[in-house]
Amino acid sequence: MKNIILIFFISLLSVTCGLSTMPSKDPWYAQHFFIMQDFEREAYRSFSPAGKLAFQQLFWQVRPTEAKEEFDNRMAYIEQNYKRENFEQPWNTDRARVFLLNGPPAHMEQHINDSWTTMVRQGGGGVISADERTGEDIGAATLEVWAYNFKNQIVYYGFIFQAPNKWKQVSLSVGGYRYMGELELENKVKTYGAIDEEGYKRKIDELKALK
Repeated sequence: MKNIILIFFISLLSVTCGLSTMPSKDPWYAQHFFIMQDFEREAYRSFSPAGKLAFQQLFWQVRPTEAKEEFDNRMAYIEQNYKRENFEQPWNTDRARVFLLNGPPAHMEQHINDSWTTMVRQGGGGVISADERTGEDIGAATLEVWAYNFKNQIVYYGFIFQAPNKWKQVSLSVGGYRYMGELELENKVKTYGAIDEEGYKRKIDELKALK
């Protein structure tokens, strides 16, 4: 990835699938939320407690062994590397979500605030120029950019550090951003998809009878 990425604008707006929609009171659901497809989330939320337990067992029964192994490996990495952001639920963080779904990036760069040209203030309060920032501006100290190859494109994810210990996903005005949804959907199906989706859906319908 070339240094030209440093001139791209950074927006501190919530991304489409941000963590504001992520559950936290149900540990299993929180761990699996971002690898689940929409029909699975909708069904899970509608189930009784017994139905949810049955779904949790069914979820991995209908998937290849390799999918569960990949999930466990990525989760182990997340628990080791992202626990400073959320000790109780390290998977409930922006970088963990992307890593769990997409795996390690093909390329990753880090940049300190002095390398940025422009940043939009959180909440839409104007633009911060390089001259306005100081060494005390901890919240703007570091940017991580992850790059994923997708078809003939490169999809970029940006994460900005927010004191004291958070990394928040931000929008990057860079080519390939519009392919982010396609990349994530493909990984839900390719990496974590059920072997027989139609048969899986029929089994999900049967769980609705559990009280």
